[in-house]
Amino acid sequence: MKEEKTEEIKAPENQQEAVVVEEGSIPQEKQELVKVQDEVVPEAVDVPVGIAREQGFDKEKWHPKTKLGMRVKAGEITTIDEILDKGVRIFEAEIVDCLVQDVDIDLLAVGQSKGKFGGGKRSIWRQTQKKTREGNKPSFTALVVAGNRDGYIGLGAGKAKETVPAREKATRNAKLSVMKILRGCGSWRCGCGTPHSIPFTVKGKCGSVIVKLIPAPKGTKLCTEKECAKILELAGIKDVYMRSLGHTATKMNLVKACFIALKKLTEMKMTPEYYKIAGVKEGKK
Repeated sequence: MKEEKTEEIKAPENQQEAVVVEEGSIPQEKQELVKVQDEVVPEAVDVPVGIAREQGFDKEKWHPKTKLGMRVKAGEITTIDEILDKGVRIFEAEIVDCLVQDVDIDLLAVGQSKGKFGGGKRSIWRQTQKKTREGNKPSFTALVVAGNRDGYIGLGAGKAKETVPAREKATRNAKLSVMKILRGCGSWRCGCGTPHSIPFTVKGKCGSVIVKLIPAPKGTKLCTEKECAKILELAGIKDVYMRSLGHTATKMNLVKACFIALKKLTEMKMTPEYYKIAGVKEGKK
């Protein structure tokens, strides 16, 4: 039998040899550093401003473009009432984020998805199409309500070729149209003197839709249409009756009529005696 010759294959000098290390030979501090170095750190991603409320508003990163915004950032204006009482128009949504805390945003179902025989489900996007030679060009409309559930409410609409830009526009317009409303106890059946309802009956009209809001006693809750209840809830109203006339199937007109009715609460004049009897509060409690 011939003996087989075995040759040892050496690794090249440039290639590093694998080193096996026992677990107890490396201290814990160095082991943690090695684990951190092995992990892959994700890249930072810029998040669009004005959509997610959970991230909060960073006042330092805000660069105002108007004189009103500069005064707000400098601390000269501390409350939103100073702006609304003078009737100054707001052109930056960041002013509302800075002055009004805990602003909640909700999308209203004013559209309808496609379905057989017109039986599609309600949708937050109102889709329309424009007929051209190139084909159909769709566009989306969104309606957003913004409020702090304590006397401040705003409504805005946005239209774009895609859904996300439409939502951003509607959110910005809702914050720009923020107003304060009157609350009180105007029901003759209650008379508790707390701002849980509205102080008197108001009407609002948009298109053929007429909405009438009536004060209700404590514990009645919101006896209104579903989308109108979202507006009243974000405005801080807990008990109210609603009566509607006209073509109420057009949800956009119905919602706008409800918002116009709330706007008329601040236009009516009352005597100082009724202020005390009904417990009227303007804006925040």
